[in-house]
Formats: sequence, C-alpha cells, structure tokens
Amino acid sequence: MKNKRRSGVLAHPSSLYSPYGIGDLGEGAYRFVDFLQKAGQTIWQILPLGHTGYGNSPYSAYSAFACNPLLISPDKLANDGLLGNEDLRNIPYFDPDKVEYERVKTYKDGLFRKAFRMFKMYADKKPFEIFCRENAFWLNDYCLFIALKEKLIEKRKTESVLSELLGFAERAKGILKDNEILDQFYGAAFSSFPQEYLDPGKKEKEYLQEELKFEIEYYSFLQYEFYRQWSKLKKYANDKGILIIGDMPIFVSADSSDAWLHRELFYYDTKGFPKKVAGVPPDYFSETGQLWGNPLYNWQYHRDTGYDWWSGRISQTLKYVDVVRIDHFRAFESYWEIDYPAETAIKGKWRKGPGREFFDIIEKRLGALPIIAEDLGDLNPEVQILREELGLAGMKILQFGFGSGSENSYLPHNYSDTNWIVYTGTHDNNTTIGWWKEATREEKDYVKQYIRTDGSDIAWDFIRLAFSSTADTAIIPLQDILCLDENHRMNTPGVASGNWEFRISEYQLNDGYADGLRLFSRLYNRNREK
Repeated sequence: MKNKRRSGVLAHPSSLYSPYGIGDLGEGAYRFVDFLQKAGQTIWQILPLGHTGYGNSPYSAYSAFACNPLLISPDKLANDGLLGNEDLRNIPYFDPDKVEYERVKTYKDGLFRKAFRMFKMYADKKPFEIFCRENAFWLNDYCLFIALKEKLIEKRKTESVLSELLGFAERAKGILKDNEILDQFYGAAFSSFPQEYLDPGKKEKEYLQEELKFEIEYYSFLQYEFYRQWSKLKKYANDKGILIIGDMPIFVSADSSDAWLHRELFYYDTKGFPKKVAGVPPDYFSETGQLWGNPLYNWQYHRDTGYDWWSGRISQTLKYVDVVRIDHFRAFESYWEIDYPAETAIKGKWRKGPGREFFDIIEKRLGALPIIAEDLGDLNPEVQILREELGLAGMKILQFGFGSGSENSYLPHNYSDTNWIVYTGTHDNNTTIGWWKEATREEKDYVKQYIRTDGSDIAWDFIRLAFSSTADTAIIPLQDILCLDENHRMNTPGVASGNWEFRISEYQLNDGYADGLRLFSRLYNRNREK
C-alpha cells in the first residue's frame, strides 16, 4: 500500500538567500531544494507567485495570472548571456534579514532593462513569440496595465518636481491641474486613473498599445524569463521527488488588470469603484474583522459563461505548481459581503457562493483538480460538508489548538480522519517561538502537559507534534525550523506595513536542521518512498 504520509517546508522564494536583496530563482533556490532532499522532505509549499502590488503582498497582485518579476535571477540572466559579469559587480548593500522592496525594484529594473536590450539584439525570438501567443489571453492586458501605470507614475513624479520648481502659488493657479489626479493615482487602484484611461474602448486600447509598445514588450519579456527560470527550478525539484504546493488567492486585487479591463467579472459602478468588497467578520486575528477590499465576483456572470475565466486561471496556475491551495476556500460556499466604502469589516452579510457546481464544471474541463482547501476562520458546517464531498484536504494549525480545552478540533487527537495538512503555523501566524512568548498561562500549561515539554525548544516540540499526528501531510514554516522569533514572521494581518519582508542569510540553513527533519520523517513514517 502506498504511503500517503509526507512532509515539507513552507517558504516563499522571496525568503530565500540571494545577494540581490530578495530571494529569487537562482542559486539560493536550488540550494533550498537540495536542503529539502537532504532533509527527507517531499513538499515545498510557497505563497502566490503573483506580481505584487501596493503593500508587496503576494495576495494582492496586479494580475491573477502574471508572476513576480522581482523573483527573476540576475545570475540566470547572466548565464544566458543577457547580462555580463560587469553588470553584476558593485551590488548595493541590502539588509540581509529583510526585503527592501523599493530599493530592490529600482536596482533590478536597471538590470532587467539591460538584459532586455541584449535579448532584442541577439536572442532567438521564436520561443518568446510562442510564449506570448499561448498566453495572450491574459498577458496583453497585464502588460498594458503595468506599462500604463508606470507611465502615469513617472508623469506624476516629473510634475511633482516641476510643481516644486514653479512654487505653490503657480500651482494654485491651475498650471498643474492634473497633479491632484496623479497624486491620487500614485499607488492607488485604477479608479484613480485619469478619465481617458479609466474605461478604454477598442480604439483607446489600440492607441495605448501602440504608444506603449516598447514597455509592453519589456513586461512580456519579464514574464517569459520568469516562466523559463521557474520551469527549470520546478523540474529540478520534481526530479528530486519534491512536489510544489502553490497558493491561489480566491479574490483578485482592485488594483489589477483583471478588474480594470474585465469589470463584468465583478460588481463595479461606472466610475471604476467596487460596489461590494471582500473581507471576513471579527475573528482570531482582529476584533473588527478584516477588510480586504477586493472586488467581489459576479457569480451569475461566471456561471453564464461556464466559468471560462476561472478555468483559465486554474489551468495557468497548475502550469507553475503541482498542487494548489485555494486561499479562503470557504467563499465558494459563502462569503462575507461588505458595502463599499466601509471603515471596518464588522458590518457585512454572508452571501452564498457557487458551491459544488463550480468544482464539477471545472473538473469536467480540466480533469481531476489537485487542490487543498484553506478552511480556516469562521466556518459553518456547510463549508466542511463541501470540502468533504469534494475529497479535498483541509488544514489544521497547532497554534490554534491550545487554551480552549481537550475538544479543540486543532488538537491532533481530535482529527476526524487523515485527510489533513497540519502546520505549526502559517504565513499569517506568529512564529512558534513568538506565539509561545505571547501565549497565556493556561495555553502554556496545556502545551506542557500535552507534549511533556518545558518549552525551552518549543519550535521543534511543535514540529515533532505535527510530524507525529495522524494528518497525511505535515508542513513546517521555515522560520520554525530555524527557531526564529516574532521579529521574523511573514505577515501580521491587519497591520499595513512591515510584512512579506522575511528572508534568510546565506548560511542559515545547515545539515543540523536537515538531520532533524529527516529523523522525524523516519520516526513518523513520512520518509520519501524508496
């Protein structure tokens, strides 16, 4: 009988080592795969690969399809002859413990533009043309969106400098009357675009595509290079017996090409503002709920079109990963609808989602779906019934298990079956050491009795507990493996800044950690198949 028990590590590529200020698809990622193999692990779980927008959140991307250019490796570009050794000398100093996004963007954009010029002059264009043709259904809109945003941002910056030179008195006379619009636009959603760009028709789009032709080709090139580098890395991992679990946010960003040019998919007014937005009611993370602000889907439209857009989105995601975790799975059963605008998520109402029909139709088109359901938060019985009917693995978080008695469903002895993925914590949780510092006396007492520990090695105590559970799969955040504290957590829900910045230094991963994971895998029958 095939052993279904397995284990792995949660680490986004941006968190891995690279000398270029952010983890990328270069040597650090390959070394991480080697670490997983040495540690006897068979899973690498990542966060969404999307091109991050305002706030740098992987869950708020400029496109439901495009990937993050910042993850492209300059070293790999150099290996392909698109950059020279001199281009990679004098790398600026970057904080070794966190991603400095704005500095990284500026630095890498300079390198990427040099690579693009070399590509245009010398590279074989045929594979690039094939990539563009096969991905035209999303690539064209995304590249136009990004090119236009960058043009307007540059215009805003130029006019701001000019405004300072002319003085506030002259500005008040209306010399720079567009500046107010551009101030609103900078970092904002497409609803703050100047009027002529807010809702372009066919002729307007054709004009913009011609005017921004060079930039559109540049951003297409970045998506092509990402695909090439990621495909090689994924094959390297798969060849070593390691599956990649990806992550797909159920909602799209209000600041995205999808929302800008395909408003029929959502509930929008004629001025480019959403009528209803997404979030969750008060929960473990926030007393006022979480106001995400994503536009909500017009599910009737999706149903009438046979879920074409969703089929394309899921199919595209599965080109990059082996299994996909759907974030906020519960919204397929019911979702929290908040009237726009709102200050908090408290005042909202539950609405029914598309339910099982959605998955039945998608499976008819794409075949069996390798999906994991993120079924955390405020759940009703119908959500679990839907997950169980679909046979999807759910999630168990050990940090949620203590402090409310022995019947807590997150405690391993209460797992109803084995079709679960158990985590010490997720990207939204504190690290286990950070959680331990903040835990109540009651929680600590229960932990000490439950796993017979004094708490001095709490991160690895929790790792052992996860591996020893009956859940088919155990996945551990990289921070817990490295015994890192709250200063290294990935995200704090409800906090606007300082998130998604965690990364490791060159020598943090070592054989000692690999040996520990391999030992637990062997002890608890999660070792890779012979």
